[in-house]
Amino acid sequence: MNLGTVQVAAGEKQSGFLRVPGCGYELPVTVICGSENGKTALVTAGIHSAEYVGIQAAIELASELTPEEVHGTVIIAPLINVSGFSRRTMSMVYEDNKNLNREFPGAVGGTVAQQICHTVAAELITRADFYIDLHSGDGYEDLHTYAYYVGPVDPIVREQAFQMARRVKAGYLVESQSTTGGAYNYANSIGIPAILIERGGQGIWRRSEVDLDKEDVRRILACLGILEGQPDEPPEDQIVFKEAVYENAPVGGCWYPYLQPGDRFENGAVLGEIRDYFGNLLHTCIAKTDGMILYQVTSLTILKDGPMITYGVLPSSSAAPCAQAKA
Repeated sequence: MNLGTVQVAAGEKQSGFLRVPGCGYELPVTVICGSENGKTALVTAGIHSAEYVGIQAAIELASELTPEEVHGTVIIAPLINVSGFSRRTMSMVYEDNKNLNREFPGAVGGTVAQQICHTVAAELITRADFYIDLHSGDGYEDLHTYAYYVGPVDPIVREQAFQMARRVKAGYLVESQSTTGGAYNYANSIGIPAILIERGGQGIWRRSEVDLDKEDVRRILACLGILEGQPDEPPEDQIVFKEAVYENAPVGGCWYPYLQPGDRFENGAVLGEIRDYFGNLLHTCIAKTDGMILYQVTSLTILKDGPMITYGVLPSSSAAPCAQAKA
């Protein structure tokens, strides 16, 4: 396989860089080729540059995986938003303040974010038979571990992605209804089974969370027959959210969440409040349904029209149509 500066033959592992035409950024990549032909799996992280758990897990996986244990090929790109990471700009691309996971498949002649997306789509995603994208809560968000797969795609692709997501060590899965914007959405839309794993947040990476991400990737690759080892059976008690509610803040000010990610609540519960700088109430966030908090903003600052709280709709409940997914 030739990928950027990487030229790797069967039974080899090589690392190098994939250059983004236009802006000139170089994305780090590692390619591990087994000695036998087989399927290709892509693992990415750092599409949001402050989501450090996935970035560190991908860096370590690239170092640890060997050609001897791989059947087929594994491509690992541990940091997609190199622009934001190098400047610590939370998760947006520094030059255009765009969220990469809203811009796929990008454009050759577009902004820096769109150029990065186009390179990832054309040079990485289209080479893959399966795709795993590692995420966390942003620097101002905390979340409860879960995984996304996409519902409204080809049934075979959906089922393969669902089985991948089932191998994530998490009690909850979300069947996204969005097929546009994100890297894993784009992959599913062109027939490549893909999932997005959410673990960690608040600009922190912990050894325990990194290790869990690595274990998840290894389990999925084993399930796909790309990595040696007996694949684990999926947990029996996972809950699948077919609907989720994505609440943006109607006003800016100070945000006071009442619950924690993973907490369950009933329809009509108060989930948090926004107050002004004198402590006056501006907005009360009321649950629209029975649910469980997937992630929420944890900073005191809350931005008008920015993310505030997201919760899964418990299977026995119903809610209004979902807004655009965070990931």
